[in-house]
Amino acid sequence: MATIDLKKQLKHLYQPSAGEIAVVEVPTMNFLMLDGSGDPNGTVYADAVGALYAVAYALKFMLKKRDAALDYTVMPLEGLWRTREGTLWYDTDRANWLWTAMIMQPEEITEAMFEQARSDVGSKKRLDLASMRFEAFTEGRAAQILHAGPYSEERPTIERLHAFLEQRGWRANGRHHEIYLNDPFRTAPERLRTILRQPFAE
Repeated sequence: MATIDLKKQLKHLYQPSAGEIAVVEVPTMNFLMLDGSGDPNGTVYADAVGALYAVAYALKFMLKKRDAALDYTVMPLEGLWRTREGTLWYDTDRANWLWTAMIMQPEEITEAMFEQARSDVGSKKRLDLASMRFEAFTEGRAAQILHAGPYSEERPTIERLHAFLEQRGWRANGRHHEIYLNDPFRTAPERLRTILRQPFAE
């Protein structure tokens, strides 16, 4: 039995170049999502990430139990970022950041399965998961590039991404999107790999 690796199946979305900005069409995909605010280095964000992974793995094993041929690799953590004021989020105090932490789910996962997994994980780990949701997210056309290195050094890459849009007369249309390809707790900062994505309108 082969394990499905959605990152490879969606290579154009999850394995971009670090040298060139690519324009991609992002299809509607289903995600586990949790909203929050404040510094991502705080406990609220860490707890949200932990809860998302707990439910994501519960769903993986639930699906595998139903059909052993449907085993898959859990997808990486993703984040949508903005501020209450609508300013560039990295130009404001982290206390004002608004975020949505999320993990993409394969099409075989259903709303009913999510409800069951959320209930099971919540009761076993004594977590309040009422605000977690299973939602289809549509992003459409976007520009993206791979950032190599610490999160704190993303700004020049983000500015390059926005300059790319401006040079073509396009405007950012949607929240700044990051996809975290490494576990920051197990990866040296200089070896971190993060996809930076910005949806746009022409």
